[in-house]
Amino acid sequence: MAATNFKTENNTFRKLIGNGLSYRIPRFQRDYSWTDEEWEDLWLDLQGTLQPDGEPAHYMGYLVLQSPDDKTFEVIDGQQRLTTVTIIILAILKHLQRLVDAGKESDANGQRLTQIRQTYIGYLDPVTLVSRPKLVLNRNNNSYFQDFLVPLGHLPRRGFRASEHLLRQAFEWFDKRIGELVRQEPGDQGRRLAQLAEDLSDRLFFTVITVTDELNAYKVFETLNARGVRLSATDLLKNYLFSVLDRHGQNDHELRTLEGRWESMVGRLGAESFPDFLRVHWNSRRAFTRQAELFTTIRGQVRTRDAVFALLRDMELDLDTYLALSSPEVSDWSRELKGLAGTLRTFNVRQPFPLLLAAMRAFTEGEFAGLQRACVVIPLRYNVICGYGTAEQERTYNAVAERIARGEIPGLGPALSAMAGIYPNDAAFRTAFADKTIRTTQSRNNRVARYILCALEKHLVPEHDYDFTSDTLAEKVAPGARSNSPSPSGRGRVRERPHTFTHIWKKNISHGDTETRRRKYRKNNNGHPLRVAPHRLGHRARACPAGSRRWSKPDS
Repeated sequence: MAATNFKTENNTFRKLIGNGLSYRIPRFQRDYSWTDEEWEDLWLDLQGTLQPDGEPAHYMGYLVLQSPDDKTFEVIDGQQRLTTVTIIILAILKHLQRLVDAGKESDANGQRLTQIRQTYIGYLDPVTLVSRPKLVLNRNNNSYFQDFLVPLGHLPRRGFRASEHLLRQAFEWFDKRIGELVRQEPGDQGRRLAQLAEDLSDRLFFTVITVTDELNAYKVFETLNARGVRLSATDLLKNYLFSVLDRHGQNDHELRTLEGRWESMVGRLGAESFPDFLRVHWNSRRAFTRQAELFTTIRGQVRTRDAVFALLRDMELDLDTYLALSSPEVSDWSRELKGLAGTLRTFNVRQPFPLLLAAMRAFTEGEFAGLQRACVVIPLRYNVICGYGTAEQERTYNAVAERIARGEIPGLGPALSAMAGIYPNDAAFRTAFADKTIRTTQSRNNRVARYILCALEKHLVPEHDYDFTSDTLAEKVAPGARSNSPSPSGRGRVRERPHTFTHIWKKNISHGDTETRRRKYRKNNNGHPLRVAPHRLGHRARACPAGSRRWSKPDS
């Protein structure tokens, strides 16, 4: 494993936890969070393997472990599943204990209880009842788990965290389901309970990825890029930052305060989005860092208590701007800024985000609005119309953001000059636009086409200011246009013709100054706006003058 830094294998639950190894959930990992929805899904999947004609096994997904010695493992991803399966085993043990207490085959069931406990839960000291566990939970959940669940005693209900209540509720939920299952048939309940534990441990299997350190774990998360591992990437970053504080002897009160601030940020963002925000924030202040390198970079530069607190404060400062760019409709920005952020989202462009975060911190309100307008125009030309790659563009945005953060670019003018290299000139733009086809079978492309048509309309006839997000746009831009659905006679469609967006521009109004072009446009168009073929009737969005013979006329 030292040569490759990680290894991958498929293991059953029995092989994972029934072989003398021990597992520990990192101290600052997420608390237990599964609810009855996840419990029921897992129970139904498990029952499906118990039927005579059922599936031979159930796949539990990835389990990412970190171990320097292949003896003790930290559970970097998969703690919710591993904890829940362990709770099912504890519920089975509780039923066996009830049989022993009731004098039902006490010797046999007592032996079963002891064997299953030692195999899957750990050794329980007979005098102190202190467990030597195979699974240790995080700092918020382990006490309840070890003190109340593992000994199979009374489960207190008051004065505990929400996650501790979920641990108790999970135990009670599976305890009830197991009771219902074993009572379905008469006979030896102890034998059926032991068989259930054996079936569970043999039929639930994981893909286990074992890494040597956090850096390799983060690379695994970025490679897999699935929902669960995106959450765990957030946890990994949190674990590292909090471990820095823990190494420096911070008291529990300070750690709890810091954790509250962290969870507040994650709650506003969503854990899956947190790594993206962190990279945007990081790149808005420092040299360009790729997502795959982010954890390595942070670990190399954030090593002290002061650096951790500085990072958290700076993230809190940038969070509102990032959220406004990501979800402008719920921000308190002006209508113009919301519209510009919404257009970036329509273009599916996020490369300017670090630049905009840096500008929000350093520029005046008017300069920020001007830069945001530029960050809409550039992607329209560079990404949407010219179709250039984003690598150079992203690095340019980041270089400008870094210079703004260092105070080297004091305002809008120098920032725009620094971005000149990613602004396609008019000749390149006209050439690309003349041949541009946007296929509107995807909803995003449909919105992009609408945006372009509305922008053309507004440029030529300023009094026509349409909302490109409106569902009634086709009727506004093409008065009298029929619905996308065919009429009962099968007629009433607008047929697609092979024109580009610039058909009207090149054929009728491409020459002269702005006012001359507008007069030509109105004359050719009889004062009506552009007519647009409804997007669901074809695969390409096109534009031409209303009344043009190149469009078939709707039946009336």
